[in-house]
Amino acid sequence: MSDRLAILRRVAVIAFVGGLLALAAAPSAAELRIDITRGNIEPMPIAILPFVGDTAETSRVGRDIAQVVSQDLERSGLFRPLDVRALEANQPPLDALPQFADWRPMNAQALVIGRTTRLPDGRLRVEFRLWDVFAEQQLEGLGYNAAPASWRRIAHVIADAIYKRLTGEEGYFDTRIVYVAEAGPPNRRIKRLAIMDQDGANHEYLTDGSTIVLTPRFSPSMQQIAYLRFVDGVPRVFIRDLASRRDEMVSGGDGMGFAPSFSADGQRLAFSIARDGNTDIYVSDLRTRAIRRLTSNAAIDVSPSFSPDGRQIVFNSDRSGSQQLYVMDADGQNPRRISFGEGRYATPAWSPRGDLIAFTRIQGGRFSIGVMRPDGSGERILASGFRVEGPTWAPNGRVVTFFRKDPVEGSGTGGRSRLYMVDIVGRQEREISTPQDASDPAWSPLQP
Repeated sequence: MSDRLAILRRVAVIAFVGGLLALAAAPSAAELRIDITRGNIEPMPIAILPFVGDTAETSRVGRDIAQVVSQDLERSGLFRPLDVRALEANQPPLDALPQFADWRPMNAQALVIGRTTRLPDGRLRVEFRLWDVFAEQQLEGLGYNAAPASWRRIAHVIADAIYKRLTGEEGYFDTRIVYVAEAGPPNRRIKRLAIMDQDGANHEYLTDGSTIVLTPRFSPSMQQIAYLRFVDGVPRVFIRDLASRRDEMVSGGDGMGFAPSFSADGQRLAFSIARDGNTDIYVSDLRTRAIRRLTSNAAIDVSPSFSPDGRQIVFNSDRSGSQQLYVMDADGQNPRRISFGEGRYATPAWSPRGDLIAFTRIQGGRFSIGVMRPDGSGERILASGFRVEGPTWAPNGRVVTFFRKDPVEGSGTGGRSRLYMVDIVGRQEREISTPQDASDPAWSPLQP
């Protein structure tokens, strides 16, 4: 992954030239912006031209970059990339003013043009500009230098920049997803840790399938993954170092450990331990490896998730007689129930923004993915089905991933398991393609 981290994000801002200075500074009648907090948004038509190159090789890379940018934005559900083949020949030089009249007939609201060149030291230089077609105004102009092998990551970074400029929210395309890859019959399921870019590229398996693994979670640094692994039939919590591929057991002793979750600063790991017929939440200080028990009662307390400021933990417990969500201080004090809807609540996950908690709700045999505020108000459902569960957040706190298992007709059991993403208004649900069945997804932070 070291080569992938060689990109310098937003290395240089492309300078305006000549008369473009005055044009770029001119106010527009209405700012081109997508309000992603509203429902039923029509995707914005956007024209993304192949990035021109100074050689046949850089032209090919430029075309690939534009395609990945287009695919990223389209998958968000907020953009509708247009067919630009008829106007490719009219593409202006990067430092020239586009002929906006060419793009208005197809109702393109935004235009992206770019350039790829090879630097003397062998690195790739990628530059792009984002234009508001109707206001005839440049909205963004950035450049990046990176190793040629990192062209795909450059494309994700560019998509993030466009997404942020047009929505006002951070993007989530320059990220990775860790999940559990599944294969085999239901009674002999093989489960392996797998990792990939958020668009499915650069896929690799991290474990060999010789033992069952569940609930992986990224550390904030992206250098470690906490997960559950069975050892001699007993579930334990491990931390995998991605650089060395070495594992360290965190929950040992005579109890069963499961459902790990990092704090936002990466210094603590919360998880549950089942011991002597009782299941409670514990936290490990990852600097000293000291483990502290946070809950102590006859209930089943599981699935802890830290608030972004590290001061609180949300978890689910049956201490009230049914499985519900609770929030407590990070030292285990002051627990209070926050879920009061019908059914049972499970697998809570605190948003990176701190404003929402995602959860799984089970009611009448039907599963749903929903969100609520940390005080329990504002509950709403984003997705429902035969079995949908395991929500986790994209780093911008505006998209949730989960897995969906479809029923096998006439059997009452689950069939294929797949990963999905949905925005927080429940409008755009998209499948995340994987080579095999998949469950338990977790999104990484934006790559540094």
